[in-house]
Amino acid sequence: MTRAESYRLLVADVYELAGVSRGSSEQIASEQGQTVARWHVMSVLSDQAFTVPAIARRLGLTRQSVQRVADELVDDGVVKRSGNPDHQRSPLLALTTDGRETLRKIVIASDADRSQRLARAGVTVAELDAARETLRKLLSVL
Repeated sequence: MTRAESYRLLVADVYELAGVSRGSSEQIASEQGQTVARWHVMSVLSDQAFTVPAIARRLGLTRQSVQRVADELVDDGVVKRSGNPDHQRSPLLALTTDGRETLRKIVIASDADRSQRLARAGVTVAELDAARETLRKLLSVL
């Protein structure tokens, strides 16, 4: 098998893994009344406030799709808007106390789920780290 063929198979497996992971993530998020899209936005906001365009760049999504999710999160009291001294028409978004608690519950459930699945698969931390290193090498040249 050539290096290019091995790469194509790796990419196919990564896509499959992402799809399966997304499915189980939807279940975990739904238990807290959320979606994966909302979880992703909350995760970006876990350390600091960002504007919708900044969140979109970090997630590799369009501004419009993030705006829709952000508006829902604000309406539900999970995220709050505040003034942005750098751009008057693009407010900063930050998690509320309820948002932080919701995200904490999702992360705990996700970590437990992933830990159980990884143990059943017999995957070690070293193997995960090696796989991540390989993927990061590929990302650096692509």
